[in-house]
Amino acid sequence: MPESSTTADDVEDVVDSEEADEADRKAVEDERADLRTFIASLSGDDIKSGGWFTKLIAKGLKSYTDKVNWQYFRERYEGVPADAIVEQRIKMASRYAAVEGGLSAGAYTAAIAATIGSLGGASPATVPAAVATVMVDVAFISQLQLRLAYDVAVLYRVPLDMSDPEDLWKLIRVAFSIKSGEAVREGAIKVVPAMVRPLIKRYYSGAVLNAAKGLPFVGKFLLQRNVIKIGIPLVGVPLAVLLNRYTTLVAGRHARAVFRNEARVIELAWNLCRGTRHPQLMLWVAWLVVMADGKVADDEAMLMRHLVKSARDQHQVIDERLAHLVDIDPAEVWRRLEDEPGDLSDLLEAAEQVGTVDGPLSKQERAVIEELRKRCGRL
Repeated sequence: MPESSTTADDVEDVVDSEEADEADRKAVEDERADLRTFIASLSGDDIKSGGWFTKLIAKGLKSYTDKVNWQYFRERYEGVPADAIVEQRIKMASRYAAVEGGLSAGAYTAAIAATIGSLGGASPATVPAAVATVMVDVAFISQLQLRLAYDVAVLYRVPLDMSDPEDLWKLIRVAFSIKSGEAVREGAIKVVPAMVRPLIKRYYSGAVLNAAKGLPFVGKFLLQRNVIKIGIPLVGVPLAVLLNRYTTLVAGRHARAVFRNEARVIELAWNLCRGTRHPQLMLWVAWLVVMADGKVADDEAMLMRHLVKSARDQHQVIDERLAHLVDIDPAEVWRRLEDEPGDLSDLLEAAEQVGTVDGPLSKQERAVIEELRKRCGRL
């Protein structure tokens, strides 16, 4: 018999891996047990109308966000850069999703899709057991992805107030990539193996959700989206595991792209305000650059919002004239420049950074910056 090449380190790695797998499974089973109790309290109408999602938000998100904040992560990952922690949270969530997919796979048969559609006004006692198992899966993945997106926002210091409907909707939109399949378009799907990509693309290619419809419609949307799993006969454990794992991985990467970008814009706004000697005039210059091409990109709107906030927080500057402005007149900005004594180079530097916040400078933005350069005495 050949001598074994296994080392003590190899054995330890295997043991550590097995312990981690067991810990993951226990965490998932505990959460599933909690969600089974929750699902048992729902009626058929709750499931069919999407009302289950409203109740899930009330049950599972508020208690989580009350506990998890920047201090929570700081105590656990002190000194670790946000990018590294975010990657670990995404990987952990995708592992949990895969474990849960394996536990739920047995419930996925083509017949269940029709059963869900015919629930009507069934009481909690008459909701079929198989449908309840499917709902545990849907609720588990929905809650997992919501919490993951929230974690990513917290780690990048992007403020979210879950009592604010606008912030709640923002989190929902990011967590589930429900704006025309944005996760697929931005390239997050590249993390998925080629063999699974067609299914993932189908998962994200559904109709766009109307924000005005409210939380129950999100619930209907999420349940319909999961028909990709329910509707495949004999889906099997391996495919359910892959779909749960990779949809969560894509959702996490999408959340990272969105909130990391917002963190970049917040940081830029803060640094521009900290570095300027002319905070009020900088706001006018920034808005002139943004409006140079007659349109406002999402990143430009976000930057202006945070510039105004940073100017207020750092310099106690509140400009009501700018706030009520409809059309900006370049001549007014040039007059303000002429009235300002001293070195204006900080305004030029700010204008250049504002112009590139959403990508390379446009022809119109470049023309405004060149005119600003002349008026600041840099030519």
